[in-house]
Amino acid sequence: MKNLSFKPIYTALILAISLSSCTKDLAELNKNPNAYESVNANFLFTKAQLSAIGLNPNGNRFNNMQMLQQEATYSEVTAPGDKYFAEGYVRNNWSAYSGCLNQIQLVINETRKDPANINKLSAARIWRVYIVHQLTDLYGDIPYTEALKGLEAKYQPKYDLQSDIYKDMFKELEEAALAFDASKATYGNSDLFYDGNTVKWKKFAYSMMLRLGMRLTKIDAALAKTWVEKAIAGGPIIDDADLTRAPYADGGLLSNRNPFSEQMRVLDYVDGQNPLNVQGSKISQRFIDHLKGNSTTTKDPRLNVISVLWVKQSGGGYVADTATALQKGMKNAQFNGYPADFETYSEPNPNTVMRYDAPVIVMGAAEVHFLLTEASIRGWYAGNATTSYNNGVSSAMKQWSLYGAGGAISTDKVTTYLKYNPFLAAGTFEQKLEQISTQRWVLGYLDQIENFSNWRRTGYPVLIPTNYPGNITGGRIPRRYIVPESEETLNRENFLAAKARQSGDNTLLSRVWWDKE
Repeated sequence: MKNLSFKPIYTALILAISLSSCTKDLAELNKNPNAYESVNANFLFTKAQLSAIGLNPNGNRFNNMQMLQQEATYSEVTAPGDKYFAEGYVRNNWSAYSGCLNQIQLVINETRKDPANINKLSAARIWRVYIVHQLTDLYGDIPYTEALKGLEAKYQPKYDLQSDIYKDMFKELEEAALAFDASKATYGNSDLFYDGNTVKWKKFAYSMMLRLGMRLTKIDAALAKTWVEKAIAGGPIIDDADLTRAPYADGGLLSNRNPFSEQMRVLDYVDGQNPLNVQGSKISQRFIDHLKGNSTTTKDPRLNVISVLWVKQSGGGYVADTATALQKGMKNAQFNGYPADFETYSEPNPNTVMRYDAPVIVMGAAEVHFLLTEASIRGWYAGNATTSYNNGVSSAMKQWSLYGAGGAISTDKVTTYLKYNPFLAAGTFEQKLEQISTQRWVLGYLDQIENFSNWRRTGYPVLIPTNYPGNITGGRIPRRYIVPESEETLNRENFLAAKARQSGDNTLLSRVWWDKE
């Protein structure tokens, strides 16, 4: 009897252990290996910074840099911007939803749990605005308020109006800037930009507010004025020492390298060793001619920092030469095959532009000074427009010293340039706006998303569209990126509603809300 009574108890115990083990095994199987079980806010914040900065370097060059006529190519394969021949890489920035935007949202969700993390939360909110503003400026209406809420069973988020997104970004920037508390913890050295310096983060927030406020000048001047004035009162970046930048290193892991330099040197310019580059790219004639000016006195000293010509040596090989007289740009959409004089065209300088350890400048004093110049000529800023313009040019030139010894531009060269290229204080509003915007076009050579946005807003510099045979825009410069086709399948109702609001199509020529015709 004892044996009979023991068996069921033993069997039940074995069964319980087995079931427990099976349940545990099933739980392990049900874990998503790609999901975060716990959130390390410091680690993810760093990751979100790097992921956002390095997003879609192909589109940065092959679309934007070519569309804005700072690069040209003879190739058709890599000519979506040069020849408007293909859509190219205009869908790739959408991957922010599964990358940097998801990462920064996880940081926000985590840091929001504890009031002691207010500085971490504020910096994360500001960085989310940076990510979102690039997405909405490229695509227009996008998922925003319902995005990244799969855990709440919102798998098909609505597309918010860009006008509403802008209003919320202004709110986020203002609240985050005011919430910083010097007595609370920061990300420390996990913050690649400022090592947790809350004073500098506040300046970055107001600089972003200034940028976004000015973005609305065509569509809502009153709202633009309100936020531009708030940003100026708050205190944006006006000192070069406060610019927002991410550092990179030459050597070790590829992820430590500047992503744009890596893209140029590995995918096109044969690691900066000779002019026989893979994808057929050169600096454009439009850009070189502008930098060269009309004479040696009007020449922009950035020409010799940005551009080189590879000169063939009698003993073999090539040497990069920055001499002004040698620099020559290639016409956009001029060729559909290897040109006979290909070696005579200039390329980006491997010792500055394409350094693996070059920083990425996210926001600097130069852009802020140019924005202040524009605010002044609009009557929204009491400061002197000429002074702001001169400060902008000086900062824009001097920041090249961050790109190695070859990037240093002396104060004398800056002074000489401004002497022969003064601000058009007596000019018309449009002449002044063109001058300011053209300076921002040069400044944006390595920040092509912002370059594309500002060109669409102001229309300056004036660019003559190309009309390459078989192009898909009718010889017109694209105005917008294209939302991936997967959205029409996975989020059809919301995608079609947004499409109907934005010119009724999802093409390179449809316009975002603030890009009013």
